[in-house]
Formats: sequence, C-alpha cells, structure tokens
Amino acid sequence: MTLTQDLSTGIGQLGLAVTPEEQQKLLDYLVLLHKWNKVYNLTAIRQQEQMVSNHLLDSLAVVQYLWPTRWLDVGCGAGLPGLVIAIVRPEWSFTLLDSNSKKTSFVQQAVIELGLNNVEVYCGRVEEFNVVNKFDGITSRAFTEAADFVFSTRHLLKEGGGWAAMKGSPEQELLRLPNDIRVEQNVVLQIPKLEAARCLVVMRENK
Repeated sequence: MTLTQDLSTGIGQLGLAVTPEEQQKLLDYLVLLHKWNKVYNLTAIRQQEQMVSNHLLDSLAVVQYLWPTRWLDVGCGAGLPGLVIAIVRPEWSFTLLDSNSKKTSFVQQAVIELGLNNVEVYCGRVEEFNVVNKFDGITSRAFTEAADFVFSTRHLLKEGGGWAAMKGSPEQELLRLPNDIRVEQNVVLQIPKLEAARCLVVMRENK
C-alpha cells in the first residue's frame, strides 16, 4: 500500500472525518519530518511507512476525546501530537512548546510550509512559560510522569480545563497523582498497525 492508502485506511479505522486536503497536509508534514530527520534526528523512526502508524495515526487516535478550543502541547518534539491535531482541527488553536531548539525550529518551519495559521511555537521550559489567556486543554506525548506533568503545567490551565496525556501503560503512575486531581477517562487506544500499548488519560482538578 502507498502512504496515502495507509493513512486513509487508518483514518477510516479510527472513525475520523478528515478531508482530502487535510490528509494531504498530513502527508506533506511526513515528508518534511522524514527530510529533516536525516540531519536533526527528530525521531528514532526512519521509515515513512512506520511514521504513518507511529506518528500520524497515533496522534490522530486521541482527537475524538479532546475538546475545544485552545490547546498547549508540552514537550511537542517534532510536533506530536499538537501539529498533527492542528491540521485536522483548523478551528482550534494550538501552542507547541519544547525546550529543544532543533525540534522547535523544525516545527516552526513545518507550520510555515504547511500554511497553518492556528499554531504558535515556543522554545523553552514549561515551568518558565506563562500566558495571559490560559488553555482549555494541555496535552503531552510521553513527556513525563503524570504527576510531574500536572505539577509543571498547572499554572497554564484554565479553570474547568483538563489534561490529556498520551501514555503506554500508566496504571502505576496514576496512583501517584495528587489527591486533588481525578482521572476522568483512561481510554485504551487501538492504533492501526501499531502493536504497542497506547492509551489517553484525561485528568481534571477536583472542585
């Protein structure tokens, strides 16, 4: 199968509605990632076929569990999942943050080349990052343990907002969450052509 077919079939299996134009942008992003990866070492995955499942479909699998409208992706790396989600949710806004300048340079270039006007990119540590308008949701993909993720980003979350952490098997680390944080959902994700355990943990403050 071609990359286009792989992506289209996977999106169908995830039950998502993604326009042909958005699917093309996802593939254009993959081309950029593959090209820059040779120099910047952005991801350990070298094959574009693997990138479809491990990066694109893995990121897209969480979309149906997210909510509008302003999102922060902490430790965004090469733009995962924030940039991928921004492509298929153009009506939402995304801020992508990472302390690695090589990775944020790539993400900024990808934003420009893909013509994404709903994404801002910052290089820095999340503990030192501040905004006037806080976020409805904060996401991460294997950024750090859940308790540390919540602790380091709490100052950026709007009241009533929530965290959406992409994880492998997080049961033990969820036991270490602060008492005032509840797990609203722990969704097991089925990623097409990806054998690894994947889930999405949605957390909110107890009120």
